[in-house]
Amino acid sequence: MTDQAGLKVRVRGIVQGVGFRPFVYSLAVRNQLTGWVRNTSSGVEIEVNGRQDGVNAFLTELQQQLPPLARIDSLVSESILPDHYVQFDILESQPDPTEFIPVSPDMTICPDCQHELFDPANRRYRYPFINCTNCGPRFSIIRDIPYDRPFTTMADFQMCPECQAEYHNPLDRRFHAQPTACPTCGPQLRFEVNGVRLAEREDALQRAREWLKNGKILAVKGLGGYHLACDASNADAMDELRRRKKRSDKPFALMAFSLDQIEQHCVVSPAERGLLTSLQHPIVLLERKPESTIASSAAPQQKTLGFMLPYTPLHLLLLEPEAVFPTAVVMTSGNLSEEPIAYRDGEAHERLADLADAFLLHNRAIHMRVDDSVVRTHQSKAYFIRRSRGYAPDPLILAHENPPLLATGAELKNTFCLTRQRYAFLSHYIGDMENYETLRSFEEGIQHYERLFRIQPEAIAADLHPDYLATRYAQSRASEQNLPLFQVQHHHAHLAACLADNDWVGDEPVIGICFDGTGYGSDGAIWGSEFLVGGYKSYQRAAHLKYVPLPGGDQAVRKVARMALAHLWAAGIEWEPDFPAVAALCAEERTVMQAQLTRNLNAPLTSSMGRLFDAAAALIGVRQIATYEGQAAIELEQLADKSETGSYPFDLQNEIIDPAPLWQALLSDWRAGIALPVLAARFHNSVVKLTVEVCRQLAQTSASKVVALSGGVWQNMLLLAKTQTMLETDGFTVLIHQRVPTNDGCIALGQAVVAGSQIL
Repeated sequence: MTDQAGLKVRVRGIVQGVGFRPFVYSLAVRNQLTGWVRNTSSGVEIEVNGRQDGVNAFLTELQQQLPPLARIDSLVSESILPDHYVQFDILESQPDPTEFIPVSPDMTICPDCQHELFDPANRRYRYPFINCTNCGPRFSIIRDIPYDRPFTTMADFQMCPECQAEYHNPLDRRFHAQPTACPTCGPQLRFEVNGVRLAEREDALQRAREWLKNGKILAVKGLGGYHLACDASNADAMDELRRRKKRSDKPFALMAFSLDQIEQHCVVSPAERGLLTSLQHPIVLLERKPESTIASSAAPQQKTLGFMLPYTPLHLLLLEPEAVFPTAVVMTSGNLSEEPIAYRDGEAHERLADLADAFLLHNRAIHMRVDDSVVRTHQSKAYFIRRSRGYAPDPLILAHENPPLLATGAELKNTFCLTRQRYAFLSHYIGDMENYETLRSFEEGIQHYERLFRIQPEAIAADLHPDYLATRYAQSRASEQNLPLFQVQHHHAHLAACLADNDWVGDEPVIGICFDGTGYGSDGAIWGSEFLVGGYKSYQRAAHLKYVPLPGGDQAVRKVARMALAHLWAAGIEWEPDFPAVAALCAEERTVMQAQLTRNLNAPLTSSMGRLFDAAAALIGVRQIATYEGQAAIELEQLADKSETGSYPFDLQNEIIDPAPLWQALLSDWRAGIALPVLAARFHNSVVKLTVEVCRQLAQTSASKVVALSGGVWQNMLLLAKTQTMLETDGFTVLIHQRVPTNDGCIALGQAVVAGSQIL
């Protein structure tokens, strides 16, 4: 037949375990094409024969009508001679141990499965582990690739004949859905108290709901680990959870059954609604309504609440509304403060026994712990606080190819990053690398990613700080394996991460404004207010805050009154007894501080912008002791009057920024009785105006009108919005983070592209 055409297609991306082959099968049949589709170790291969118009339509629809979880990163097609196939087939996979593919993150329950979950006529009615190729566990259950059931934690569950039939039917939604199961053959719930099983299946669920209603604290085994849950409107239960968890003030994550229930408590914009209902179902920070019945201790001194919708069938069943059931529950990580989330059953019983009154758990193993992701919106787009469940290990596509390397990240909010070709596999959230448990989680994660993505690092990148556990790991491994080690300055990594996050391809230098709490500097001081000029390969430090002693080191980070007094000392301002920060410290502690400052005893120098915010908060009486990172600065932001336009001066001499004039003016206003919201706003406005003024000067010397904002201080949405607006009004192009957090969760990405640029 002369009008017959042939086409070969190679597709790379998230195209396995997401219903891609049956999707291709359906497209081919609909367009009356013959041929085949098969998985390979690098993606999917397709051959089709048929009329030219059908082949053309197939290729167009292939790229435009993807299954919900699929993503095409590259597609190469070529015309071939027709091979006269008689039908369209799904062939066996073709393995290649040297190749790799991206792996789908865990995704929320899809609408079809949710409908079946609550359909009494469906055989999976109220089954807590319902899933299909469009939803359910992926990354958290994969042990190895190819993504087949024997290489997942579902290997122990033998499918019943009905599930087998669905699994092998190319036209079924569960075709090759590796976690597929049903009440007959799949995982089951159980409810335990003190290690004794009291109920199973639906009875276990109902027992858990009763305990929640009665003010109890439950350990709930979820998708990527255990949560601790309680009634969010029960102040006593919340206070008890804080006491047990040793988490005095840090906000708890909340979960509600529906958007309607969330809107009883929070203002939800269209962009926030989109994030809440997205495939990822992250925790979204929302403005709290005054009439909300959620206990204030859910987020002390905050105007926002972090809400997520149920992302598993178990969560939906657990939170199913009824007349006397809470409209919202706390769903916080199952751990003691600062420890990694518990995910193995034995470990969970050991670590959570004193925290939870009872356990709601199941027998589907979790292979890789994954915390919930946290986002907020900025200019109607997602702005990440934590990138984890739903997003990791989805790779970022880099603007340039990178060699195979490992970047080990920072100490706080750690993630690691593995690169290969143009893929950057930024890990799920590991946490603060301050204990053995988190280090072990970090090492296990690296081993898993290297195995999954077939990456053997040819170099390792790490932070400059000699005492970071992540840096020590990098040094040890580089030495053992004789690999080159690239130690990347912390704020250079921030700048590079922001550029990579924005697909920056230019070689010309940009202005990087990297504001955070702590970053080891090339001179051995603690940096954190860095105006850099540079790019991927190199940078110059163009301006920064004047160094101030950090009396007692980390003690001044927790007891922020000490930071306020250090700034006053550096500015030559007397410690007057009526200053809130002075009054917060006893005479003996102030005497010790004076000795530390004057004799330079345990008082490393810092240029940290985060510590400047801490000092301001303490100085005007907002907070004197921080119980979690950034608390004083967060509360200062929450307090600020957004309508206020006043500001205070800095003294800018060459590259050194002296805040002494700011402190004089702020204290003058405080003595005059100016309201705290006005003082807080004027402080923010001062930092905004300083930033713009320095950028104007650097634009003249560097010839750059591109500014990249990175670092944890840019989680301050008031500061971010005002700075971005003023810079753009001034003609600057402003780059902010899009796909990864602006905090230290981006550092590994930055290290990877800096090291890669120096190798290539």
